[in-house]
Amino acid sequence: MSYSPNPYNILEVRDLCVDFILDSGEFSAVKHVNFNIRKGEIFGLAGESGCGKSTIAFAINRLLQPPAYVSSGEIYVDGENVLQMQQDALQNMRWRKVSMVFQSAMNSLNPVITVAEQFRDMLHRHQGMNSQQAAQRAKELLSLVGLDPQRLNDYPHQFSGGMRQRIVIAIGLALNPDLVVMDEPTTALDVVVQREILQQIYKLREQFGFSILFITHDLSLMTQFCDRIGVMLKGELVEVASAKQILQQPQHPYTQKLWDAIPTPFGDSVMGQFSRGKAVGGRA
Repeated sequence: MSYSPNPYNILEVRDLCVDFILDSGEFSAVKHVNFNIRKGEIFGLAGESGCGKSTIAFAINRLLQPPAYVSSGEIYVDGENVLQMQQDALQNMRWRKVSMVFQSAMNSLNPVITVAEQFRDMLHRHQGMNSQQAAQRAKELLSLVGLDPQRLNDYPHQFSGGMRQRIVIAIGLALNPDLVVMDEPTTALDVVVQREILQQIYKLREQFGFSILFITHDLSLMTQFCDRIGVMLKGELVEVASAKQILQQPQHPYTQKLWDAIPTPFGDSVMGQFSRGKAVGGRA
């Protein structure tokens, strides 16, 4: 019996396995992972470094490079199986249906060309815009993320880390995608800038209605930002629940250990605070 994707989901990952071919044999980096993201939802993927979070993000966009490959499973974006797309359909999906904000903003931006040129390359390729049209669209996008449009002709090194991250987010929103994959978008930033950027992302999501796959190892940050959260351990998705449940009643021992590793201003772990009925971070 053929599978029919749910029309209320923008993304469905079904029984996904990703392996790496090594000299010593194959290594399973992602093992039979299943989850979905509803239209307009913010879904978080949490876990320690090396657990397979970014590998899943790259698989969704078909960006895996050898020796990595999808050994089995299905990935549906708005009802279409990404893994069966021909190259032209795949190119049309990227940035239009699914865009990606990569882990390091400075590595995502070309250091030797201006911000204007980086917008123009993408807008010309996907929408056929000329330089003037691309510049106007880029100025609109910079304003959306709280940056001065007059700085469009500056180079990446002339911006702070937080500003560069905003530029990458603006590029990711250029074609009004349905799903934005954000891989550790605020990890290298201080907590004040981190909060400002997440607030900006949240406002943009409310304004344009796109879904977000938010990837980070920071579980406490994720519970403040996401609707639902999936927790990964050694390539497996061990728990999926609402952010409130993950915060207050985590079921899997690994999720509980993640909370136990986070100290609070009260000199106890997060789980210790909840066991005594105290509020943490404004939630009880």
